[in-house]
Amino acid sequence: MSLTFHWFLPTYGDSRDIVGGGHGVPIGTAGGARPASVAYLGQIARTAEQLGFAGALTPTGAWCEDAWLSTAMLTEVTERLKLLVAFRPGLLSPTLAAQMASTFQRLSGGRLLLNVVTGGESAEQRAYGDFLDKDARYARTDEFLHVVRSLWRGETVDHDGAHVRVEGARLTRVPDPVPPVYFGGSSAAALPVAVRHSDVYLTWGEPPAQVDGKLDRVRGLAAEAGRELRYGIRLHVISRDTAEEAWAQARKLLDGIPEADVRAVQEGLRRSESEGQRRMLDLHGGSRDGLEVSPNLWAGFGLVRGGAGTALVGSHTEVADRIAEYHALGLDEFILSGHPHLEEAYWFGEGVLPILRRRGLWRHPAGDPTADAPAAVPFSPQPVPARV
Repeated sequence: MSLTFHWFLPTYGDSRDIVGGGHGVPIGTAGGARPASVAYLGQIARTAEQLGFAGALTPTGAWCEDAWLSTAMLTEVTERLKLLVAFRPGLLSPTLAAQMASTFQRLSGGRLLLNVVTGGESAEQRAYGDFLDKDARYARTDEFLHVVRSLWRGETVDHDGAHVRVEGARLTRVPDPVPPVYFGGSSAAALPVAVRHSDVYLTWGEPPAQVDGKLDRVRGLAAEAGRELRYGIRLHVISRDTAEEAWAQARKLLDGIPEADVRAVQEGLRRSESEGQRRMLDLHGGSRDGLEVSPNLWAGFGLVRGGAGTALVGSHTEVADRIAEYHALGLDEFILSGHPHLEEAYWFGEGVLPILRRRGLWRHPAGDPTADAPAAVPFSPQPVPARV
């Protein structure tokens, strides 16, 4: 089975620095020198499509542009790329969400993927009018996804639950294909909901031993529920021709960030209710020392931003090795990002993906037969070999 790679669309802006936002980080820290315009996001999306990424994740929150609207616009400037839309159950009715997904599938040619975000921050949820606590939000997500999946099967749904109530709900047209559901969450409240409703269970980039332990728990719960899931991981990436260049870039991202800013971000993140966020914080403890928490796994991102806080850092071969290591644990989907997102997509797509192709671990979704072909240089007695 070929590995699947997704890139990331920074709908809060982009720059050559780490930008924050979400998961307890003040909204004002988000943004960058490159505004999140359709033109710029489209440039990233087209680049990802050309390089061989299957899809692109779009975040959700008050600190970024709306994911549904942004991705709908980007379907017009791409041809194949799938859009992994992050959305929050409970902020709209399940019938409307099911209808929106069905419309998106028809008008995009089946390019919708859905990333369910239950919401780990009560303060942010309250800003949207949601006053449930964390456990109740997961219970609502359970009911919500039950209704949505029933509607997608063409059923007429009556549901009177603790958090969701619909009567005579039905879709005139069901989505074809049904969009896969991606779901992350590490807490006791999250895991049972994930195994009941997700197609792809996602984890943030922890060291392989920790990821292995988490996947074992999820697999056990999935087996009890009679389900078999796929598994994916969310990581940043800094890949260069040499390890020295990659680590120099990693250090550069933190250079010039005052310690007071790091402390302020960490203080906000420690108030997070997210179990996954707590696990990210435990990797570095708020210190700049010892940020390589596993070979080629760098926790520096987590010092100044919420959410996914680790990056694969190294030469193209080293990064490919680490991906193969995670794949051996059962991970088949990789959602990656880097700053700036345009340039880092090229570094990874032109540096790492060809290595994985030659190892038989990946193939271009478009089946590009010339991706590794030697360049034809005029007047040269020998073709120039493809760059490794």
